[in-house]
Parts: sequence; C-alpha cells; structure tokens
Amino acid sequence: MLALTIVLLTVTLVVWQPRGLGPTRAATLGAAAALLVGVVRVGDLPALWQATWNATLTLVALIVLSLLLDAAGLFRWAALYVARWGGGHGRRLLALLVVFSALLAAIFANDGAVLILTPIVLELAAQLRWSRAATLALALGVGFVVDAASLPLTISNLTNIIAADSFGLGFGAYARVMVPTDLAVVLACVAVLLAFSARSLPHRYDPTALPEPATAVQSWGVVRTGWAVTPLLLAGAFLAERLHLPLSAIVGSAAALVWLVGSRSQRMGTREVLRSAPWNVVVFSLAMYTVVSGLRGAGLTGIYGAWLAGWAQGGTLPAVLASGGSVALLSAGLNNLPALLTALLGLHESGAQGAARDALLYGALIGANIGPKLTPIGSLATLLWLHLLRRRGLEVGWGEYLRAGLILTPPALLVGLLTLWAVLGTR
Repeated sequence: MLALTIVLLTVTLVVWQPRGLGPTRAATLGAAAALLVGVVRVGDLPALWQATWNATLTLVALIVLSLLLDAAGLFRWAALYVARWGGGHGRRLLALLVVFSALLAAIFANDGAVLILTPIVLELAAQLRWSRAATLALALGVGFVVDAASLPLTISNLTNIIAADSFGLGFGAYARVMVPTDLAVVLACVAVLLAFSARSLPHRYDPTALPEPATAVQSWGVVRTGWAVTPLLLAGAFLAERLHLPLSAIVGSAAALVWLVGSRSQRMGTREVLRSAPWNVVVFSLAMYTVVSGLRGAGLTGIYGAWLAGWAQGGTLPAVLASGGSVALLSAGLNNLPALLTALLGLHESGAQGAARDALLYGALIGANIGPKLTPIGSLATLLWLHLLRRRGLEVGWGEYLRAGLILTPPALLVGLLTLWAVLGTR
C-alpha cells in the first residue's frame, strides 16, 4: 500500500502541478520518497538508469531535430502545401492534416509533433478566419493523432523506445509488426475525426487567403539538410542494431548535423533551440521508473503480470485485448508512462515467452499510445497540447475534452488491437 500510495501521489503532482511544480520536480520528489521509505533500494538505480537513458536521450535528440527544422520553416512550408492540396474543402483539409500529423509523429515522436503542429494549425485557422468550433476541430485532429498514431517506429514515442530496449526489440522487427497496425489506426482516426467534426468544419475555404509556402522558410540550407537527413536517420535506425550503436547516437548525429548547418544561418537561433530542448525528460523518465519500481518490490507488478499471462494462455486475441485494454485504462487514469512501466515490469515477471509475450507487449504499447486520449491527464503530450491551446486563447474544459475523448478513443483503440491480432496471426 505504501508503494501504491507513492505512485498515486506522484502522478497526482505530475498532472496537477500545484504552485507551478513541474512534472520533473514532482517525479523527483516521488522517487526520493520511494528511496527514503525503502520501497526502492539505492542499489537498484544503476539498473533503472540502464533501462531509460537511451530512450530519453533519443527523445531529446528527436525534439531538438524537430525544433531546428521548425525554426527553419520546414513544417510551416509543408503545412501550407497541405492546405493547398485541400482544394478549399474543409473535410479534406482535416483528413490531410491528420495524415500529415501522423507522418510527423512517426518520424519526430509525438511530443515533438504536438509542439510543432499545434501552433501551425491554429495559425492556419486564424488566417482562414474559421470559428472557434472549426479551429478546435483542426487542433483536436492534430492533438489526437500525434499520440494515437505514434505506433509505427520505436522512435515515434518514448514508450516505444523504452519497451524496445526493455525486451531487445530491433528497429526492423518492431516496424514489421507496428507499421501495418499504425496504418489501420490512422485510417480509423481519419474516419472518427471526420464524423465527430462534421458539423463544425466549414464546407469550403479560400486557399488564396493563405500565404505562399515559400514565405515560411527561414533557412533553405537547413530545410534541404532536413530532407537529406530524414531518410538517412531512418536507414541508420534500421542499421543501429547491426552496428551495435544505441539509437540515441544515430538520432543525436542527425540533430548535430542539422544544428551545424543552422548555426551558419543568421535567421535561426540555434542556441535558443538547444536551451529550449526538454533535457529534463531524462530525469523525469528515470524518476518515474524509480517510483513505479516500488510496485515490483511490493509484489503488485507480479500479480499484474500473472493476470496477463493467464489471459495469454487463451490465445493471441485474449492476450492482445487484455493487455491493450488494461494498459489503456491505466494510462487514462494514471498517465501512460507509469502505466506502461508497470506493464513492462509485470511482463518481465510473468514468464510469458514467444508469441504470448509479443502479443502482450505490443498490445500494451497500443494501449499506452491510444488509451491516454480518453482523458486530459492520459499523456504529457495531451497536457502540453492543452497548455499550448490555452496560451493561444483557446480554452478547452475537461468536460469538453472528455466528451471528445470518450467518443474518439474506443474505435481507434479497438481497430489497433484487432489489426495487431491479425498481423501477429500472419507471422
């Protein structure tokens, strides 16, 4: 009960942030409490660091890379072209922005995508003079899909990297399972968002009200470097395992190359980008893993793992649904990072192997990526999205968000889990 109480109090502080207490400080307080009362031992810290350092540094490097490309104007340039391809049709524009957001989340991670795209879609809506309801529909499309569709690659979400490192999943092996699963989820997101926003979106808009895409570019050198680096980044990620290199080294090298090119441009503040990078996510991730590890010492993760293993004995479909459904609910109530860490610890103690382990692990990842969209507290990306909207004068209440989350999330989650079952059945 003591370990569980520390987890719940820590998550509460992370979400509510009383008196400006940030997530990293809240998680650090929880980790310190877990160490002080003895639910986690100091001797466990090296193993916990080993489990999180590569994932968190990879995420930081991805966000630095995306912020540099954003400062160069690459994503605004691309978004303006997407708006032109919409051809003046409001529903087509939403669908294209959802696909565009899913692509960015796949390559630059969900947190980087939400930081970049939220201000861009708000600017597009303002330039088109759309109503609050229509603006929120565009923003919701971005905010929903960057989490829900952050499945295809290990680099698409911090949870993916941690899970892959924890169970030794290679970049290619992971992609073979999750790319087709993600494609089905993206299609489901397009369908449910169009149905949900049908009355809010204008039937027509004037593309000529938008500026020329080229006016968004601040540094063509960085933009061209970004075009060249992105396929090299993906190729390097596939080869990292064979080269015995950590993923963070591959992504960090790509970010460093773009930074060097950007530092030569007088129109880009590359130092400011480095200072604004979320370096504290390294501490946050380690602290949260420390807090959740207390549940293992208390035997709770073992109970959860045994429950999951029992479902896996019934076959792949029960394993996928039990793992994905339970982690989705935990993510919605607790936040997805502690929820997934709990599942990973439970899986290690469950004794599940082979196909059963894969079904439970991939199902847990789908639950951790899509399930958080049920509530405003489900992921840090959602909290960040709400904060960005508030800063731009678009206040979204919890009741309004919950209504959208409860309508949009279950169909996308079910499609993802059933597609995963089908994909695993073909292996």
